[in-house]
Amino acid sequence: MIEVYIDGASAGNPGPSGAGIFIKVNGNVERHSIPLGEMENHEAEFHALILALRICLDNNYRTVSFRTDSQVVNASIEKEFARNKKFAPLLDEALELSKQFDLFFMKWIPSVQNKAADELARVAIRKNKK
Repeated sequence: MIEVYIDGASAGNPGPSGAGIFIKVNGNVERHSIPLGEMENHEAEFHALILALRICLDNNYRTVSFRTDSQVVNASIEKEFARNKKFAPLLDEALELSKQFDLFFMKWIPSVQNKAADELARVAIRKNKK
């Protein structure tokens, strides 16, 4: 099982944003720090999820367990519903991508357990500002 830790962050709400993706694959680690441009924090969280799903699919990872500290993203995936209509298209895209895996899990974790992805998202914000 591939473990995927995701985080989106914004410097301001909205503001320069970034996605952090930390992937554990058979004892190896992949780190992705991706600038996202100007957006709100929750939008950045959804974009981090979508980017991570694409990375996993591109690498042919078939069984994945995603971890997020975003209760909004986790609840939206679980219920297949976004309370905020602004996030509905992002959720739809994430759900379509998630269905391409043999096995896909999403689990909420406290922020303290998501520090690697959080730091990668902050690095992406700094890249964005340059």
